Amino acid sequence: MAKVKTIFQCSSCGAKTPGWEGKCQSCGEWNTIEETIEEKQTSQDKKRGMWAGNGKREHRAIPIQDIQSNQAARMPTMNLELDRVLGGGIVGGSLMLLGGQPGIGKSTLMLQVALRMNQPILYISGEESGEQIKMRADRIGIENQHCLIYTETNMEKILQEVKARTPSCVIIDSIQTLVSSHVDSMAGSVSQLKECASEIQRFAKEVNIPFFIIGHITKEGSIAGPKVLEHVVDVVLQFEGDQNYSYRILRSLKNRFGSTDEIGIYEMVESGLREVNNPSELLIIQHDSSLSGCSIGATIEGMRPLLIETQALVTSSVYGNPQRSATGFDLRRLNMLLAVLEKRCGLPFVQSDVFLNMAGGIRIQDPAIDLTIVVSLISSLHDIAISEYVCFAGEVGLSGEVRAVSRIDQRIQEAERLGFKEIYISKYNMKGLEDRHSSIRVIGISSVVDLIDQLFV
Repeated sequence: MAKVKTIFQCSSCGAKTPGWEGKCQSCGEWNTIEETIEEKQTSQDKKRGMWAGNGKREHRAIPIQDIQSNQAARMPTMNLELDRVLGGGIVGGSLMLLGGQPGIGKSTLMLQVALRMNQPILYISGEESGEQIKMRADRIGIENQHCLIYTETNMEKILQEVKARTPSCVIIDSIQTLVSSHVDSMAGSVSQLKECASEIQRFAKEVNIPFFIIGHITKEGSIAGPKVLEHVVDVVLQFEGDQNYSYRILRSLKNRFGSTDEIGIYEMVESGLREVNNPSELLIIQHDSSLSGCSIGATIEGMRPLLIETQALVTSSVYGNPQRSATGFDLRRLNMLLAVLEKRCGLPFVQSDVFLNMAGGIRIQDPAIDLTIVVSLISSLHDIAISEYVCFAGEVGLSGEVRAVSRIDQRIQEAERLGFKEIYISKYNMKGLEDRHSSIRVIGISSVVDLIDQLFV
């Protein structure tokens, strides 16, 4: 029989303590120590856990040059955005974790993948019934006889079904609903998450079947459960977006088989998630006439250049303290840019309410968007419209200088492809661009003062 004992464990980092404490001494988080039941497996339990092979595989140290490199072909998911984030497709035997806000579209994305792949896919659900999944499949409108639905939460039964069916890929929704009989605790606890993830990881490597597991997130936005859950898996994907907007971004936070710089962009429509292959055309809002406070910036999300519209509104403050509000942008950086404009350019923002918005609901962290925000703020302050054929790319420093940004060639090419006539960049990015023959005019500036002289004087 297995030995059972009660322990206190941190739900954030998984550290164990002899008793309850208000603060975890390992990660520093407060109120994360929880009482849980730990069960140690005996040798007989471990034998029952061997799902593949006869357990007689021998491991020994060998020189690295004697190891055969297996460059197996990746399995495409028939979803171009997901394949881009994964690095070209699914690697056999990999374990991939997908997290995101409730209702953001995680289950819809995984069901679309299961229905589009013309291979045997086993979709395991511990949260929804088969009828609910069928209703979502009917809404998506894709017919596939190879997609198998299995509603179960018991870990041992799930692995037995996978071994009997031998599918090309397995999708589990979600890891927080699974229960292993080797651990005597409720579903979703730290012990259950660690045990279930470890069992899936060992099983996937043994039978060379890739697994997608969906995970819940906390109110802070991180994957729910111990941090060791993200260390066990091979790939961690984050599905982001505002439910009030139709756009969704799929980011790779960890990828053992590819880069973490790629992102996938989707649009939520009535029939599910639609892949957005050219997001710049959707993020640039088309106006009937030129409006003040609007400008276009060339940014980079992952490895993909994007052109996004920045909207600013500067009005006289009617209260004692002026308001500062930013949607899709860091509010502290907005305050820094306002301080630069007041100190270096003498612009009166101190008694004005400032509102900033990134069109499309996408959050931007690229410092190259600084120049676009500065232009929008000045345009709204003076009520002067900016030409819709002009875009900007540059970082603004504390002394008002316009600093060079990375991958300027890709930004210029994207602006040229979308029909822009001029792009303002830092003069320190002009090296190598003087002899460039293109339809877009590249203008180099050294400071915000130079920009004001060329655009607003």
